[in-house]
Amino acid sequence: MKLAVVGATGLVGSEILEVLKEFKFPYDELLLVASERSVGKEILYNNITYKVIGLTDAVAAKPDIAIFSAGGETSLEWAPKFAEVGTTVVDNSSAWRMNPANKLIVPEINGDTLSDDDKIIANPNCSTIQLVLALLPLHKKYSAKRVVVSTYQSISGTGVKALDQLENEKAGKEGEMAYPYPIMENCLPHCDVFMENGYTKEEMKLTNETKKILDENINVTATAVRVPVMGGHSEALNIEFENDFDLDEVRRLLHETPGITVKDDPTTNIYPMPKYARGKDDVFVGRIRRDESQPNTLNMWVVADNLRKGAATNAVQIAKHLVMNKLVEA
Repeated sequence: MKLAVVGATGLVGSEILEVLKEFKFPYDELLLVASERSVGKEILYNNITYKVIGLTDAVAAKPDIAIFSAGGETSLEWAPKFAEVGTTVVDNSSAWRMNPANKLIVPEINGDTLSDDDKIIANPNCSTIQLVLALLPLHKKYSAKRVVVSTYQSISGTGVKALDQLENEKAGKEGEMAYPYPIMENCLPHCDVFMENGYTKEEMKLTNETKKILDENINVTATAVRVPVMGGHSEALNIEFENDFDLDEVRRLLHETPGITVKDDPTTNIYPMPKYARGKDDVFVGRIRRDESQPNTLNMWVVADNLRKGAATNAVQIAKHLVMNKLVEA
């Protein structure tokens, strides 16, 4: 098994390497790949020193699997080149997510739809992953009609530049700005770029990706907000179902769903928070309660580490699924 990590020197790439180690991913050869400015850089990983290689050399090496976290433009240009030499690409960018020819995968939901013909597999957006995983068991039981989601998204979703901006603001230093405004002691209702319909690209990802992964008949409307949190996305969900539900059964269904941890006891102040989701792979669900303003409607609070299950963990889980089900030839 020859495995390549493309974008290995980035924020998500570093997290992918950590998850591979924790999962004891079964590779025989590891290629660390990055842009030309990082080629030749040495990385100590698992007590082995690796030299970073470029994309051309990585394609020539014909890895069995390449996990991409290098941005949409790189994925659009290079993923097909890897696929042409027989590599199965798991891509973290938005480049292939809504392409009808490419599957958008959360392994716990639709991993069983993958085949050895799938050479470019899309990893969903971080905020979508935690939404659909929490929605899955409830949609199966009660049939979700409409979801109103408000997100509280970590600055780590923007990247190192945003983390540096917050640190500079804390220290009272001038520096490069990732955002058009300060982020410390602030909330920006602005994740990604604004589109012609007035929504941001991030908000439309939540709408379109949920439909593609779960059910095209679910209507989703979103407001995505960037908050001064170093890691972990939070979401307030308001879900209208076709059928009525029982709150105890809702908690039981969520509790029984792999990848979900229920933290829901307001009497002892037990509820999910991004601070305590950091470094964990589960999606945490709490504040489960009935919306008393209209029938068949549920409110809940969903939190996950956006660099783990929202990106690196989900990608590695897809790769592991390919290996375990012999969908790649090694």
